[in-house]
Order: sequence, then C-alpha cells, then structure tokens
Amino acid sequence: MDNFDIVRILKFLPGIVLGLTVHEFCHAWVAHKCGDSTSKDQGRITLNPLKHIDLLGFIMLIVAGFGWAKPVQFNEENLRNPKYDVMKIAVAGPLSNAVTAMILSILLSIYTVIIPAYPGQILQIISEVFLYAIYINWGLFIFNLIPIPPLDGSHLLLNQFKKFPVLYNNIYKYGSYVFLALILATVVTKINLLPIWPAIRFLGEGFLSIVGYH
Repeated sequence: MDNFDIVRILKFLPGIVLGLTVHEFCHAWVAHKCGDSTSKDQGRITLNPLKHIDLLGFIMLIVAGFGWAKPVQFNEENLRNPKYDVMKIAVAGPLSNAVTAMILSILLSIYTVIIPAYPGQILQIISEVFLYAIYINWGLFIFNLIPIPPLDGSHLLLNQFKKFPVLYNNIYKYGSYVFLALILATVVTKINLLPIWPAIRFLGEGFLSIVGYH
C-alpha cells in the first residue's frame, strides 16, 4: 500500500469510527428505552468505539467500502410493543447516521466561514476529514436501509411476515445468502453490485448546498 493510500485511509478513519459508533449506540439506546435491558447489560449504551466495532467488519469497510459493526442484541419478549419497537430499533441506527451527516455538514460550513480561506495544508486536511465523515455517514444511512437481511432495512420488511414463521425464516436465511453473495461478487469482480453512490452524492452535496458550503 503506497503513502497516498495510507494518508487517504487516515483521513476517512474518523468518519468510519464515528459512524459505526453512533449507529450501534442508537440501536442500543432505543432498545433499552423500549424495555429491553440486554444492550445495557452488555455495555453497548456507550460511545466507546471499542464496544461496537467488529475488527473484520471494520477492515472490510476500509478495504471494500462496506462493512459492519457488532450487532446490538435484544430480546423481543422484553419489548413493550414488539411489532413497532423492533422497527424503531432498526431505523434508529441509520437515522442517527443521517443526523450525524447533517450536523457535520453544518459544522463544516461554519468552519469554512470562520477560518480564513488560505492555502494551509492542515486546514485542507481538516476539511477533507469532515467531507469523508459526511459521506460515510450518508452511506451508512442508505446502505443499512437496503431491505436485505441482515441489514436494518430488512427488519422493516420482515417484520410484516412474523405471523408466518416458515416464510420469515426462509426469507431471512436466503436473503442473508444473497447479501453475502453480493459482497463476495463485489470484492472479486471489483464491480459495485449495490450502486448506492448516486444517492449518497445527492444527499451529501444537496445538504451541504443547503447549509451554504461551497
């Protein structure tokens, strides 16, 4: 790996760590608020990245552009309203990434206004770290809403089939295989079979424009 790649990785590491940590923290926090203490008992209601990051998933996110964190566990039997609480827990992670991307966009816009615009390398690096973090969080938002198991979006879809256990289990089982196949095919062929970049760019550039970043 050449120096350019190393520098680039160092620039988007903060965004990855922040995005994954906030995502899983919000899953855990909402699960706890809905009545299940599993996440609290496992120490997942924290912003400590070490409690949330899965090493293999973290490496995959750096190398392949997508990855995963340690999934937050919860017991549906403890939830006050399982049918709706499961969906609340599922969307909490992606929505937290969208909110994080918006906050970072606002901060970046403010930063570029109050910091004198001159060709300083450190200032440029800070701006790039912000931009990477913004687009990474939009990416986590969109990617995790894809309705393929085990992504968060699948819970919104599969929750409608729990009255049919056999169908539910088959969709979850084979859906997970489909997702794994897409990942392996993307890694092997270098072809992005989950083309979400246009949506990420639309949201990223669109919100940055709204908050006055140029």
